[in-house]
Amino acid sequence: MTSLPDPLPFDELDLPEPVRRGIADAGFTVCTPIQRETLPLALAGKDIAGQAQTGTGKTAAFLIATFTRLLRSESQRKRRGRSPRVLVIAPTRELAVQIKDEAELLGRHCGFRIHAVYGGVDYQKQLDGIRAGVDILIGTPGRLIDYYRQKAYRLDRIEILVIDEADRMFDMGFIDDIRYMARRLPDPSKRQSFLYSATLSHRVLELAYEHMNRAERIAVSGEQITADNIAQVVYHVGQEEKLPVLLGLLKREQPSRALVFVNTRSGASFLASVLSDEGYRAGALAGDIDQRKRLRLLREFKEGTKDILVATDVASRGLHIEAVSHVFNYDLPQDPEDYVHRIGRTARAGASGKAVSLACERYVYSLDAIEAFVGYRLPHELPDEDLMVRPTRRPRAAQARSRDRGPGGRRRADSKGNGSRRRPRRAATALQPASDDAAPATTGSAKAPGDAATKKKKKKRRRRRRGAGSSQE
Repeated sequence: MTSLPDPLPFDELDLPEPVRRGIADAGFTVCTPIQRETLPLALAGKDIAGQAQTGTGKTAAFLIATFTRLLRSESQRKRRGRSPRVLVIAPTRELAVQIKDEAELLGRHCGFRIHAVYGGVDYQKQLDGIRAGVDILIGTPGRLIDYYRQKAYRLDRIEILVIDEADRMFDMGFIDDIRYMARRLPDPSKRQSFLYSATLSHRVLELAYEHMNRAERIAVSGEQITADNIAQVVYHVGQEEKLPVLLGLLKREQPSRALVFVNTRSGASFLASVLSDEGYRAGALAGDIDQRKRLRLLREFKEGTKDILVATDVASRGLHIEAVSHVFNYDLPQDPEDYVHRIGRTARAGASGKAVSLACERYVYSLDAIEAFVGYRLPHELPDEDLMVRPTRRPRAAQARSRDRGPGGRRRADSKGNGSRRRPRRAATALQPASDDAAPATTGSAKAPGDAATKKKKKKRRRRRRGAGSSQE
């Protein structure tokens, strides 16, 4: 591990003037630790496998090195045809969009054509953008391979490969896709490669050694993998206490901008609707939400028109949102690494933040693994009654469940059997006999069970059907 270095101003680095102007536009003056450790090596042409706590400037590190190499390359004035010069692979659509936005900011004076491709929106528009020619192509693995197989672009002339959030690539099952593209790139000795991740596990390092040219491993996270400027606390609560405790914490903490993490898509939708009913400007972000809506919601959250974002782990990695003061784990994550990534959404770029987790009986079993992973015991508290704030109105989801339940708490079923896990059992009554040869129930007014006239009519119908059956034989 590398000890934290002294601050290094960007002015002391040998950077082209267009890159310096982009850095100034972004408001950067001093390198973060990961930038200080990696940029001198990257500017010298070395391959980098970099590890640092989330939110410490990894994206800017590889973009600054990329722009510098492209501007100084002998091929800068040559037409590239259908081959991009840089390929950036990101695990999620949100991260691909964020990298594109930061690249456009830092590289606005460099004159490069930057294009991002990802699933969910604008298939033909993204395809046309590639065919028009790009210098820097950013995308998710599936969409990149899709366009490559359509021969929309080539991989044999790539000068720089960037793999961002490499550990997430493994978690999401993209490793075969990464290897598919890497094998079609120029030899590692003929290109420069950057691999950045919040964690560098053995499998990630194996990927680096396989597809990079003697990569320099740089890790600046030290023994503690969570930031020192995040105040963390765990409240032990019952399942029925989670919502009142969260509402009480929001009232007490008054977060300027908060992320609330849950483990399920339905949980995100439910909790966002409850918070909206309580007067908070809240939205839900999950994997099944339309991509345009997801991007709009992220934009509203960044711009401040939404104060609270209730999200699944789709928002736990890679996203850089300024001034997130609080992260609430409404549901404890079941993967310890997800805990680190979740709380890393706050206290970014040197700011301070707070991470509050609610450990209920359903998810408390993952707490030991989380503490073992971060290397220390988290502060534990029990909420008192004064902290709990009951919802002003009954949550709509709970009302719907109540309406669906009949006497005795059993769920009612509609005419199509919806609303019940089991199809209602047909009752054997005089109105609807249970025998196979029973006649369909008659329309109109029904007789009471046991009515003699009704029984007599049914017997006559049975005799007529038996007689018709014997005549057909």
